[in-house]
Amino acid sequence: MKNNQPLGDTWKLVDNDSESQNNGKTFNFDFSFVKGAEIKNIVKSYVWMNYRTGNRTLSNLYLNITQFKLINEFICNITSFKDMTNDDISVFVSFLRTKISDKTKRPLAYISQKHCLDALKSIFHWCQIHMAEVVPKTEIFTGGEYTGTNRKLKIEFIPDDIVGKINEALITEENPYIKYGIIILQSTGIRIGDMLRLTIDCVKPHLISGYTITWYDHKNRKERPPMPIPSECAVAVEKLINYTKELREQVDGVLKSYIFINTIQSASQFSNRIGEVVIIKLDTFRWWINRFIRDNGICDTSGELYNLTSHQFRRTLATDMLSKGTNIKVIQEVLGHTYVSTTKLHYSDVKDKERAEVFKSIGIIGNINKVDATVISDEVELQWFNANKDKGARMCDGYCTKPFTDGKICDRLLKRQKCYTCSRYITTLEHLEAHKSHLKELEQQLEENIYGEHYAEHFTPTIEVLKVIVSRLEELKDGYREDTTTSNQ
Repeated sequence: MKNNQPLGDTWKLVDNDSESQNNGKTFNFDFSFVKGAEIKNIVKSYVWMNYRTGNRTLSNLYLNITQFKLINEFICNITSFKDMTNDDISVFVSFLRTKISDKTKRPLAYISQKHCLDALKSIFHWCQIHMAEVVPKTEIFTGGEYTGTNRKLKIEFIPDDIVGKINEALITEENPYIKYGIIILQSTGIRIGDMLRLTIDCVKPHLISGYTITWYDHKNRKERPPMPIPSECAVAVEKLINYTKELREQVDGVLKSYIFINTIQSASQFSNRIGEVVIIKLDTFRWWINRFIRDNGICDTSGELYNLTSHQFRRTLATDMLSKGTNIKVIQEVLGHTYVSTTKLHYSDVKDKERAEVFKSIGIIGNINKVDATVISDEVELQWFNANKDKGARMCDGYCTKPFTDGKICDRLLKRQKCYTCSRYITTLEHLEAHKSHLKELEQQLEENIYGEHYAEHFTPTIEVLKVIVSRLEELKDGYREDTTTSNQ
């Protein structure tokens, strides 16, 4: 296979993967920047064999070589990988942390540093299997160079107020690709690259009611099963199908089935293809999103324009689902993740963190016998609660003011999920010790890390709310002590 490897330092490789989003695209590889002959040969072999076998996508290989330019800058005085040690890797990490980007004139972003090290790891680990003689026999990567460092503990979902501003702006948005594309992103959590390749037959009526959507998952190389969608998502797809009908009539082949197509509006530095109908590019859609935010003046709490990305809609969908008590496995299936750990780590946050402040004003009283219309506004519900506060309304650490709806037990109550932040939940001084005990248990679990680092993060919102509950109850308790002291005097 290596005998067919192209000659010279400049290669033009075409992506021939029929399931690739870059199918038919030519990537220009230039290896002339690698000075050491042995290392250059290794890098070329890595690219060529992975390209021929399809073990790595061509776009990923191209990105690796782009990142290798920084690696080469560091190892320019190293003529062989075989002599490298863990000390060299430690120095390389230090080099990345102090490197100033030639493009931005700023230090490299944390993720850029990690990707550079990952590119070097990828080449080394490939060599360990296919060219073991050119790399050290012992592992020189510790595996913890970047893991966990600077990792964000809060998932970047879109705050509710920003979602409201976005949806309000969509009403008057003139760009149909943004207007309807954002609705699709909000409804499905689809990856942007997959969305831009949705076809005219992607939406079908559900067997029972409503609609479902299907698409090809390019990352996992498989067709996604039909996913139920709200009617506004089905309408958005239909609107795009109608809008691009004339464009599809101008083209042949697979382009006739895509709905995110448009004409090229301007020439590039490489070619002039104005008027040609093509699938909308990722960069184009990202630029439209930025313009949408700017034109509508959508700002964050600091007054700065909100930094919206298409992937945040995916994280927001997962966050909303988890906040409503959806099982993590269901969220995993909706997002199409291979491993549930990916869903837990990068996508599923809970908005209970935000609602902890709201909880301060509800559900905490000193004496259950003081529940009145200010706590339960519905007269019928108040009468039921007063009659059942020592029976059906009682819980182990509080009371539920409405455990039944239409004869069915509250699903939240059955699963005992997020009752602390439910407006139907009340707790009193008599449960203070139970809350303290539960809080201590959760903090102990986090300290001992029984469930693993990433899973343990999902205890944090409950711990935050419990701290609020304990604090408020302690205040009530102290208040009663003061009243008792005053009366005794």
